Amino acid sequence: MLISVIVTTYNRPDALSLILKSFNYQTDRNFEVIIADDGSGKETRKIINRMIIDSNYPISYVWQEDAGFRAAKIRNQAAVKAKGEYLVFMDGDCIPRPTFIEKHRKLAQNSYLVAGDRILLSEEYTDEVLKKETLVWNNSLLQWVKLYLNRKANRIYPLLSLPCMTMLRDLNKNWKKVRSCNLGIFKQDLIKVNGFDNSFSGWGYEDSDLAIRLIHAGVKVKSGRFATGVLHLFHPENDRSLEQENLDKLNEVLNSNRIKAINGIEQLNI
Repeated sequence: MLISVIVTTYNRPDALSLILKSFNYQTDRNFEVIIADDGSGKETRKIINRMIIDSNYPISYVWQEDAGFRAAKIRNQAAVKAKGEYLVFMDGDCIPRPTFIEKHRKLAQNSYLVAGDRILLSEEYTDEVLKKETLVWNNSLLQWVKLYLNRKANRIYPLLSLPCMTMLRDLNKNWKKVRSCNLGIFKQDLIKVNGFDNSFSGWGYEDSDLAIRLIHAGVKVKSGRFATGVLHLFHPENDRSLEQENLDKLNEVLNSNRIKAINGIEQLNI
């Protein structure tokens, strides 16, 4: 089964370069990466063109005009382009560890979405990582403990691999654990709910909206804790001027049984 990894990005070519380099080290090789670009400039395109040549896995690219934060819509465009049966969504500031694809494949199950985990890196350590182009997943456990004690990483337990912890896997209807920075789902399940809602603009809640509609459709939530954790580079807080508007949309779907996005994949003009 081919896995399609959809990586959203916006004008952060240094982080994107490091993430794409990290995919060269995956233990599971049956995957592709699709860059979902929310309006970046020429520097990002230069990085992508270079990495298409230098990488040992296939990379493709979708782009939309910069009209503010429209991650939902560009993710839908990338999902349409995806060749894989299974989709993994992640953000362009999240570094995958070498077993990222392998672990997502093991957790993949029809009518389930996998809510992955993350470790937040400090601003200081992020600057160091990007400057040196450090493959941080190669750090020893002792190095991670030191980073945690020095407040350069907010936690370290997502680094642990505990396949025996099956009791932690099924989150059932806990949509609050779902983040699009690390989310796995079968493409057919995404299509069933008409994908992300394109009407979400600005930061916030487009991933929660998707999770709730999937739950309405009978899809359960499975935890990727102790398996699929990514390393999340620091970034300044996004503009939240539209947060309340997005929260109102979320509450509407929470208080209904609606399954399909009103403005989703089927409404894309592509």
